Amino acid sequence: MASLTCDPQGRRMLQVCGTDGRRCTIRLGRLNARQAEAVRRFVEILAACRVSGDAPDNATAAWLASLPPAIHKRLERAGLVAPRRRRECPTLGEWLQGYIDGRTDVKRGTRHNLDVARKRLIGFFGEHRRLDEINAGEAADFRIACKAQGLSEGTLRRECKRAKQFFSAAVEKEIIGKSPFAGMKCGAYADAERLYFVTRAEIERVIDACPDSDWKALFALARFGGLRTPSESLRLEWADIDWERGRFTVHACKTEHCADGGIRQVPLFPELLPYLRDCFEQAEPGQVRVIRRYSLATENLRTQAHRIIKRAGLVPWPKTFQNCRATRETELAQEHPLHVVVKWLGNSQPVAAKHYLQVTDEHFARALQKAQQQVRAGPRTAAQEPGTAEADGERKPLNCVELRTGAHPCANTSTDIYSPQEDSNLCLRKEIPIS
Repeated sequence: MASLTCDPQGRRMLQVCGTDGRRCTIRLGRLNARQAEAVRRFVEILAACRVSGDAPDNATAAWLASLPPAIHKRLERAGLVAPRRRRECPTLGEWLQGYIDGRTDVKRGTRHNLDVARKRLIGFFGEHRRLDEINAGEAADFRIACKAQGLSEGTLRRECKRAKQFFSAAVEKEIIGKSPFAGMKCGAYADAERLYFVTRAEIERVIDACPDSDWKALFALARFGGLRTPSESLRLEWADIDWERGRFTVHACKTEHCADGGIRQVPLFPELLPYLRDCFEQAEPGQVRVIRRYSLATENLRTQAHRIIKRAGLVPWPKTFQNCRATRETELAQEHPLHVVVKWLGNSQPVAAKHYLQVTDEHFARALQKAQQQVRAGPRTAAQEPGTAEADGERKPLNCVELRTGAHPCANTSTDIYSPQEDSNLCLRKEIPIS
């Protein structure tokens, strides 16, 4: 038989005889009387089953399976139940490769990024290290080691985010109890030092230095159309351009999972039209895509883009095409509502505010100009001058006495009297004609 006791702090304890005849104590924690009594009954059933060799009933088996590991271990130490079968924990290399192979729902670029993170984790922890042997302190050391390799803050956070993704999946599969990367900050990071406003004078010099119409259109689509380059620019087709309505359709592979399917429409801005027309005139019969030089969205365009920028006599700016897109969104946000601009460029207002919109020197210049105009105007403390009216081609001051004298009397000679009704909050209107 099992007996319940309670310590002065209100913690319940269950005393029961084990299979060796010794009386052992199973600590239950803070339970009310009804809960503790239910546990006592189940424990007595388990004790009887251990003596008789019978299997427990379905209700007891279900209760036993629902116990947390800590309570189940206490029953194991008391000899009432057999140890749970524990799944063999895989090594780091086995788990990472198996996770990537199972992610058939992601794009090729995502799989490539996951594989890069896999190699980085294996290079630090070792391929044959068990998952449950990696703790939070070693995860912090991994972050420090990656930073020592010269990774920027944004790249560092992305690598740690993918590492957290690997270990979080292991937690969901109940392979490990807790992710060592659980408490690490891995959110999106906006590096203000890498933002750059590409002026119109700069982009015009770059476009003039381009070797052909394809490269001119690539820079124009990024700077004046706000397209992601190369993924969106290289997917643009002539069938997507509606010349009559003055707009074109963009298919964004990055946002295909969204409700709109990654499809949006962008105006044919006047700055963009000349470069698209040049590509159209040079297009070969049967050519589908606007950009004919490159066909894959994974093309490396940055190297050649930097050569063109240097040929224009400029220093290549960071995030070459990304900053062109950010510059365009900053310009459009000054002329149109932000919810319209983000619809055109295919992002959200929080993302635009954090990663795209910039404060330029022109903003400061406008603020100073407006302040100077207000200073020149001075405060309006003097009395307002009387109005003037035009008569016979000349302006003369208004004479209020003449206006009142020449006014015609109103044709309605009734008087309206409003009085509150006694039994209501409304007012009744009574018209009393004057004889």
